[in-house]
Amino acid sequence: MDADYDEKQLTPTDDDNDNVAIITPDDGDSMIDDTDADITTEPALPLATDHDAIRDRFMPPYDEYETEAEAVFTWDITNWRSLPKRTNGPVFHCAGHPWRILFFPFGNAASEAVSFYLEQGYGDEKPPEDWYACAQFMLVLHNPNDPQMYIHHEASHRFTAEEGDWGFTRFADKNRIFAAKYDGFDRPLVEGDMARVTAYVRVLKDPTGVLWHNFVNYDSKKETGMVGLRNQGATCYLNSLLQSLYLTGAFRKAVYQIPTSTEEERASSNSAYALQRLFYRLQADPLAVSTQELTHSFGWESRQIFEQQDVQELSRILMEKLEARMKGTEAENALPNMFVGKMKTYLRCINVDYESSRIEDFWDLQLNVSGCKSLDDSFKNYVEVETLEGENKYMAEGYGLQDARKGVIFESFPQVLHLQLKRFEYDFQRDAMMKVNDRYEFPEIWDASPYLDDTADKSEPYIYHLHGVLVHSGDLNAGHYYSFLKPEKNGEFYRFDDDRVTRAAKREAIDDNFGGDYATNGLNGLQKGQNPYTRQWSTKRSNNAYMLVYVRESRLDQILPPENEMQAPQHLPIKLAEERAAAEKRKKDRDEAHLYMNVQVATEASFKAFQGVDLIPWSADNEEVEPAAPKTYRLLRSWTVSDFSDFLTKQYGLERDLIRPWIMVNRQNGTVRPDHPLLWDNMTLQEAADKFSTRTGGFRIFVEETTRNAEGAPVWPSEETSVPSSPVVNGNAQQQHKPILIFLKYFDVDNQVLSGVGHIYMHPSEKAQDLAPHILELMCWEAGVSLELYEEIKQTYIERMKPKNTLVASEIQDGDIVCFQRHLGEAESTAIRQSKPTACLDAPAFYDYLINRIFVTFTPKFVSPQQNFEVRKEGDEKFTVALSKKDNYDALAHKAAEQLSLVTTASIDPSHLRFTTANAQTGKPRTLVKRQAGTTVSTILFGTSGNYGGGYSYNSSAAAQAPDHLFYEVLEMTLTDLEQRKAIRVIWLSDGIGKETAYEMAMPKQSLFRDVLAALQKRAGLPEEVVAHVRFYEAHGSKVYKVLPLTHSVVALNEYMTVYAERIPAEEEAEAEKQGTMHDAEGEVGSDVEVEEEDARSGRSTSRLVYCFHFEKEPSKPHGVPFLFLLKEGEVFTETRERLSKRTGIKGKNLEKVRFAVVKGGQGFVGRPVWVQDDDVLASMLGPDDHLGLEHPNRQRGNWARYESLNIR
Repeated sequence: MDADYDEKQLTPTDDDNDNVAIITPDDGDSMIDDTDADITTEPALPLATDHDAIRDRFMPPYDEYETEAEAVFTWDITNWRSLPKRTNGPVFHCAGHPWRILFFPFGNAASEAVSFYLEQGYGDEKPPEDWYACAQFMLVLHNPNDPQMYIHHEASHRFTAEEGDWGFTRFADKNRIFAAKYDGFDRPLVEGDMARVTAYVRVLKDPTGVLWHNFVNYDSKKETGMVGLRNQGATCYLNSLLQSLYLTGAFRKAVYQIPTSTEEERASSNSAYALQRLFYRLQADPLAVSTQELTHSFGWESRQIFEQQDVQELSRILMEKLEARMKGTEAENALPNMFVGKMKTYLRCINVDYESSRIEDFWDLQLNVSGCKSLDDSFKNYVEVETLEGENKYMAEGYGLQDARKGVIFESFPQVLHLQLKRFEYDFQRDAMMKVNDRYEFPEIWDASPYLDDTADKSEPYIYHLHGVLVHSGDLNAGHYYSFLKPEKNGEFYRFDDDRVTRAAKREAIDDNFGGDYATNGLNGLQKGQNPYTRQWSTKRSNNAYMLVYVRESRLDQILPPENEMQAPQHLPIKLAEERAAAEKRKKDRDEAHLYMNVQVATEASFKAFQGVDLIPWSADNEEVEPAAPKTYRLLRSWTVSDFSDFLTKQYGLERDLIRPWIMVNRQNGTVRPDHPLLWDNMTLQEAADKFSTRTGGFRIFVEETTRNAEGAPVWPSEETSVPSSPVVNGNAQQQHKPILIFLKYFDVDNQVLSGVGHIYMHPSEKAQDLAPHILELMCWEAGVSLELYEEIKQTYIERMKPKNTLVASEIQDGDIVCFQRHLGEAESTAIRQSKPTACLDAPAFYDYLINRIFVTFTPKFVSPQQNFEVRKEGDEKFTVALSKKDNYDALAHKAAEQLSLVTTASIDPSHLRFTTANAQTGKPRTLVKRQAGTTVSTILFGTSGNYGGGYSYNSSAAAQAPDHLFYEVLEMTLTDLEQRKAIRVIWLSDGIGKETAYEMAMPKQSLFRDVLAALQKRAGLPEEVVAHVRFYEAHGSKVYKVLPLTHSVVALNEYMTVYAERIPAEEEAEAEKQGTMHDAEGEVGSDVEVEEEDARSGRSTSRLVYCFHFEKEPSKPHGVPFLFLLKEGEVFTETRERLSKRTGIKGKNLEKVRFAVVKGGQGFVGRPVWVQDDDVLASMLGPDDHLGLEHPNRQRGNWARYESLNIR
């Protein structure tokens, strides 16, 4: 016979938003998914009337939560079938709160089941404000005549005014409980329409205030006094670090002391100012704060925002930038005093009195987690002493090879100790980075003194208190960062999870973040947990600490000062208040936008200031036309024309009766011209716009100005004219009698300037030649000056006017533009051509130039002393020139030389200029421009549909070429002479391989590399003592090909090879001197390498050179700068790596990311790379043709040693 059953509701999570727990019992004995069903008939099980036994058996207390009060209440249900659809039981109390059972005898949204809930018992009365109670409860339904027959369900919930009931919609199947025989018993569970339900309620204490909180309408500021930081995409790691630094009061105080009162200091690129703003907003704002301003000041792009980055790397760079900003201020040295400790690296001989040591600063420490069970284990591992003996003996100066001890010990620890736990490590078996979820314990109070040197100053205890635990939940590829921080000296921990801040128990902050396995369940061994980000199950916790912040006990008051001691600079709240007011105004403007309209206004001054096609530039998109651009005003649509005229009078300082506004219209030919004046004072602007304006162009106005006559009256054209004697050609008689408004432009050939000079009124019957007297008077020219007249019809149509034609015959109307210029004789034209070869001699040619005009910025390709010219004022070497897209190479060179000659100490010959296009993304030089037939500015900057000029194309990709930027160089010879030479590009490595400077040289084809060295000395300004130690080597595909002796011919150099030049490292020269293979007086640098290689093959050498290169994942993907490295026989790789670090400039954490491998077969690469271990001797692993490979990501070509995966500008 089947047993009775019981169903148990699991504890709801924070994300549960439903107000009921839905239970679906099977006909069998078990429940699905999140329910536990036990069908009970065993006599050993407690009876429903044994309340203590039932509670102990089915509702055990939570170990982690303290009970506030418990209550048991029983309600006898009678007349079940006669009850209303919703019934409440009597009110009972627990922990001072009223409770009652809510009963749906015929089911709640589930007709086949009965529903029971527990609800707060305030009824029609409202619960107190912010009322809540965290309750664990159980409802038991049983037959009052047989207490063996019962069903129970248990759940937990945070009861609030909004969520006042919680329980079980499918508490029990109706057919089952009313059946004549209930599950093996000879009677029904509900017998005689009667049953008994007992409520067991346990109210729990809520020390953090967020137990089982659903966080709907949660207010971090109200609950904790603090606010969080909004996540931009994947910036939770940044938020954790920023909150930790913000709550380190002394750090916040130091940041506030950085001067940021001037506009220059408040630039958007100033990360210190952005951090000040962020910190102040964390103090003052009521809601979570955005970090967009800060990441923008860092110079980050969306790629960096949507990638999880390394917190240690970010912290180090941020500290470096802030320390630089603090120099010379009252905050100088604040950060080193707070975060910097000292460690000593030593090597001490055992049998002789010799020690080599160095003391270094550290800002944080990176500790091993693998193989360490606790913080102390990690420090013991950190200071572990290594004995060098046998083959690993140390070469002590003056004592030879000696047994020695090597290790690290601390001289001092900082006031604030940042400990980075190595939760991510490279797994050689998986060939990937993996997360270490092992259990790792750290104490709340920790003593650092055991790890100090015996000679360290211990007068002040090195006891540290845990201030912050930064946590990562998930794995390497999918996870989340949050932190537990203690804002006050003796305060509580708080959890900072992006935009949410909550109180946290000490257990949550510390114990729950040790990592390791889940607790055992007592039955089947280890429990499993689900990673919330990957949805995978594991026996190990995926949430664990990756960074710890400890504060020295004796400095707690200094590091965590009272809030009132951390006041922001006075200008900061003022500035932010102004910005808030401006934002509110913008919002108000948006809300009231329907009441306003934008009106563009042009004036006579705008017309005179403009050099271009049409009246003015209605769309001003560059500084060149900005003075002539129209002003845009936001005006009420209800304003009348009279109101508008009054506004114009005040705005421009004009007299009311001397102006009148003209409506501007878009003509079919694409121009914008005045159409007719607005003479209706009572018409509103909205009515005027609807009636006269074109919708596509908006509402545009030209303000006409006039003068007064002798009587003081405004002079406006009269429309009362006599009928002309000549017949009307076009238009009706009324239009023929109305004066025409004509705008005049003057083309100044001498100065190559086209500008507006004013407007006049002419009668339609007057002829084009009748314009001349008015123009001469306007320009104050003598009578008899010969003029050329053109009508500016549209951008590409400039028509010469016929002097004898009337204006009406020429189709001149209001708003038309007439351009005039002085007539040039042959002699005058020739003189201008000689002085200015690129000058335009007539207005149509100049209009064509304007249409094709482009402003190009010229930048020297090389910095001094490489450039063959000298400017009078620093900065003038970069200039902008207006060019025509139709200009050929010679015109381009002439205009650039003309501008450059104005700022240099000597005149520049255009034939000596060579240009290079610019990369649109990087701004760096891209492709040399060749002087060929058909080459124009347009083809150089914008390319063509195919290759041109002998298959030469400058812009195969529109996105790759900057359309307004060229690099230039002043050659020592003409371009013609240059063609007779061999172009060679030498990359000078001035500081190891970390700094590259490229020099392009044109060498005579008979030159040797001895001549290249002389040219490099001149271009790079190398002193003689350096020149004597320079060597060249060529590389291809980021791998060394061979060393080039000074006798090597330039013409024999392959085009695709890259030539590097460097100063031979001192250790190589010392070794060469020891072996007697020093280069000769002429700087012959090839012989020493060849001798070493030969010695390596014969086995005579104790040291030799090896070719090295960088690659990513596999040797077939090389990158970066290859180099030569000196190998020493018998040297273990731990020491070799230190020398490699000095050789490459790759240090610290970057060096830890590099894997080293022996690549067999040299250039050919035979087989897989052989990875080098710390105790290997590299010299014995490398054959004569083998290369040493450095495996690491190709983050930045050619400059990886200086690369940080994160950058703050």
